[in-house]
Amino acid sequence: MTWVIIITILLIIFFSGIRIIRPTHRGLVERLGKYNHFCQPGFNWIIPIIDRMLYVNITEQMVDAQPQEIITNDNLNARVDAQVYFKVKDNEESIKSSQYHVQNYKYQIVNLARTTLRNIIGTLTLKSANSERDKINGELLQTLSKETANWGMDIVRTELKEIDPPQDVQETMNKVVKAENEKIAAIDYATARETVADGEKRAEIKKAEGVRQGKILQAEGEAEAIKLVNEAAEKYFVGNAQILRKLEALENALKDNSKIVVPSNTELINVIGEMSGVLPIKKQ
Repeated sequence: MTWVIIITILLIIFFSGIRIIRPTHRGLVERLGKYNHFCQPGFNWIIPIIDRMLYVNITEQMVDAQPQEIITNDNLNARVDAQVYFKVKDNEESIKSSQYHVQNYKYQIVNLARTTLRNIIGTLTLKSANSERDKINGELLQTLSKETANWGMDIVRTELKEIDPPQDVQETMNKVVKAENEKIAAIDYATARETVADGEKRAEIKKAEGVRQGKILQAEGEAEAIKLVNEAAEKYFVGNAQILRKLEALENALKDNSKIVVPSNTELINVIGEMSGVLPIKKQ
């Protein structure tokens, strides 16, 4: 009976000392209030009552710096909020530092981030703070990494969630942005209209050049026709003005399909025949 009690007590002590550590955590064992040893993921055993195990999360974590009112360099109250992403390093010394070099590192990171944001944004105007978010994130990351260097953790990144001005300032900024957009739209419209007008102008110029070229060609054609008429007159009608007048009258009459009887013994028959390549038949 005594052995059963002893075995039962030993089993209770054994099972109560079992500690299972997940891969996302590491363990620190304290014995009688003093650090004793480091525990890896998996099965671990500690002495009940005498030992105490601290579990430390080594995955990436996020804390919210919580919204706060910050006075910018141009004396405007801006509502600022940010998030900080960090992780405890998975080696023994870093995990010990996260527990023994700082009390509640999450709370400390939040307050350090809030203080750093006030220092950074306090030197900027509201406009520059909104346009230089990457710069603010970089400075915040650098400061937090430096201040937490002995806490055994990495500051992975920082993100500004919001930099909101007061309501009246926001309305004014919206009006300015709207006016700028309308100005750009008006400039684009004017440019488009100018392009259309320029195209219409070039089209009219091309059209005028075409009309001009047509008139030139028409004039050249008329001049060539006059030249041919003059050459024909010189060839056939030198000293025969009366015959030329008769021929012109004949030409005008033929336009209306009129029939003209020309005597066969006249000189006009010879002229018409010669011009058409037909010679009159001479009588024997």
